[in-house]
Amino acid sequence: MYQGHPTLMQFKTNQAILPQSLCKPHPPMIAHLLIFLCTLVAMEGVGTLAHKYIMHGPGWWLHRSHHEAHLGTLEANDVYLLALALAAIGLMVLGDPVVQCIGAGAAAYGVIYVVFHDGLVHRHWPVRPSPRHPYLLRLYQAHLMHHAIKGRRNSVSFGFLYAPSQATLNAQVQASGGLAPPGEAV
Repeated sequence: MYQGHPTLMQFKTNQAILPQSLCKPHPPMIAHLLIFLCTLVAMEGVGTLAHKYIMHGPGWWLHRSHHEAHLGTLEANDVYLLALALAAIGLMVLGDPVVQCIGAGAAAYGVIYVVFHDGLVHRHWPVRPSPRHPYLLRLYQAHLMHHAIKGRRNSVSFGFLYAPSQATLNAQVQASGGLAPPGEAV
């Protein structure tokens, strides 16, 4: 039954429109936020391992397009991002609240990947910013070094949101030889 507009006293005592249960801290909501954030952070590890051992391994036949010059905005490598998006959407649609938070964390990582990797590093956006912040500059330089090594072997810096220092990358390149074996495509 409609009781008119809430009074100032009702607002002050949190009895206006919201049930009293919504006016208290909600532990499951905090847990869900933590699951989302942990998934977002963990996805960097998943992405790094997938990049190193799948994309530069048996999945090179798709990822190679990312290391070659190409025309247009789409490349075969985009199948990996599509797979991540479908998995994340599936988790958000079909899962219980915890699984939905995991899906949302994976989806957020995908969005960050598109913005940072495709936008900042590969400059696939109409606006092409130059990284000035030390963190963004470090990511940018590490990824350029990743692409400077031709072929799928001896590469460095497989992460998308974390990059080792330039000195560490230089040492890794020197230790690995940094050159593609003869006859291997870029």
